[in-house]
Amino acid sequence: MEQALITFLADEAIRIGVTLDPVELTQFAVFYDEFQIWNAKINLTAVNAGPPFIIRHFIDSLLALPSIPLAATTLLDLGTGGGMPGVPLGIADKKLKVTLLDSSRKKTSFLRHVLIKLGKNDVGVITGRAEDQLADHEQQKLYDVVISRATFNLSRFLTLGNAFVRKEGVIIAMKGREWRKEREEAENVAAACHLRLADVRETNLPHSEEERVLLVYKRMDDFVS
Repeated sequence: MEQALITFLADEAIRIGVTLDPVELTQFAVFYDEFQIWNAKINLTAVNAGPPFIIRHFIDSLLALPSIPLAATTLLDLGTGGGMPGVPLGIADKKLKVTLLDSSRKKTSFLRHVLIKLGKNDVGVITGRAEDQLADHEQQKLYDVVISRATFNLSRFLTLGNAFVRKEGVIIAMKGREWRKEREEAENVAAACHLRLADVRETNLPHSEEERVLLVYKRMDDFVS
């Protein structure tokens, strides 16, 4: 990544309240460069370079950082694709032990490769469908945070996320403009899973009119009436 893009990333991160140190910026640069190489081969994303990539993928991912509890140490990114938001969050929050799950073997091969380049030995990668992991008792109720960036319908994501999140943990759905309709449709599912919508964070993606919303769910028995 050229210096101008590194500076752009650092400045845009500060705009959303995230300060990236030199080591983190270097890791983002490595991630960016490797992403460009692999994207040309296996089509990881349609937005593939320059400031639009920085905004659409890195900054968009970092928008979730304030919603992650300070005490959280484990995070599962369901349907991570090319590693968003899990890899950026793992770079920006060194205490997070991140697990990336995706059904595409090509994408998880890329992730394993780039994590070696980044020296991120604390990040795990699982190839498979989230639904198929429900029978893996070692994965159940393991994570402080379960997150996904617009990969699943909200009702389905809450059902899946509830199987993986700890009792005291949170489920974070990163959504776009249709979030209100999805939230209404998911109300019964949330109640059945003993989840309560604890926070709604609305913003626009920088340099864009695209709406971004983070829906943060917690178990209802975490709340005192």
